[in-house]
Amino acid sequence: MIKKISLIGLGLIASSIAKKLVLNNANVNIVGYDNLEYVRKIVDKFGIMEVHDKLIDAVEDSDLTILCVPVGSMGTVVSEISSYLKDGSILSDVGSVKKAVIDSVMPSVPSGVTFVPAHPLAGTEESGPSSGFSELFANRWCIITPIKDTPMEKIKIVRNFWEKLGSNVAEMTPEHHDLVLAVTSHAPHLIAYTMVGVADDLANVTNSEVINFSAAGFRDFTRIAASDPTMWRDVFLNNKDAALEILGRFSEELFALNRAIRQGDGDFLFDYFTRTRAIRRGIIEAGQDTKEPNFGR
Repeated sequence: MIKKISLIGLGLIASSIAKKLVLNNANVNIVGYDNLEYVRKIVDKFGIMEVHDKLIDAVEDSDLTILCVPVGSMGTVVSEISSYLKDGSILSDVGSVKKAVIDSVMPSVPSGVTFVPAHPLAGTEESGPSSGFSELFANRWCIITPIKDTPMEKIKIVRNFWEKLGSNVAEMTPEHHDLVLAVTSHAPHLIAYTMVGVADDLANVTNSEVINFSAAGFRDFTRIAASDPTMWRDVFLNNKDAALEILGRFSEELFALNRAIRQGDGDFLFDYFTRTRAIRRGIIEAGQDTKEPNFGR
């Protein structure tokens, strides 16, 4: 049913989608748009899609249009392309925030177009089209957050699309998605940014010491903290309530650990660390990481 796919914003996610479709020998016309000329030139050299410098040329007559731009830009993009979207087509996205995206996008979605929000839980700390690879979505989850009264056949098309890319697919409400992701992704990134910032601010620690003596824990924080700043700025501005709720709970947990360390409560610390270690084992058993040394990386 999908003969033409339009990818708006040609970064890591979009290039990975296109590379997997090409690898699958999908009988589909892949078209892309990006507002940056140097990005368009990079993707054009890949030879995996038609690349356009005008939004109208990219979305015209498309059966599935996927927004791969920062979440803060999605509403503006849809307002620009709404009159050019094909009647009966599907509009989707890959944003890691759902409620705010739905609120910003829906006012501009034409009556004959169905918006099916989605979020592939896949990515790396690298950004840009050159960082994309065909197996990015393999055995990773993609969450679909259907809007009320969305036709089931449209949801099935989006679900099938992501399954063909290698993803496991789940459905949940936009609000629940935003809360879950605040725990599993957004707060960890903010904590990583903060920890790296704290180390940089310490007057008695020079840059060379931070870099040269990076133990495994700090090294892994810096990996996360290297993520795209535009993307994560928009994530926190658009998932404010859930992020603040989780950060509040994190502060309470941190206070309890602070007190245990100050009071020398070894039993509390041992029990706490035992419980969190079990969570890590659960992640491995769920197939979302490996138990290999150094995380297999």
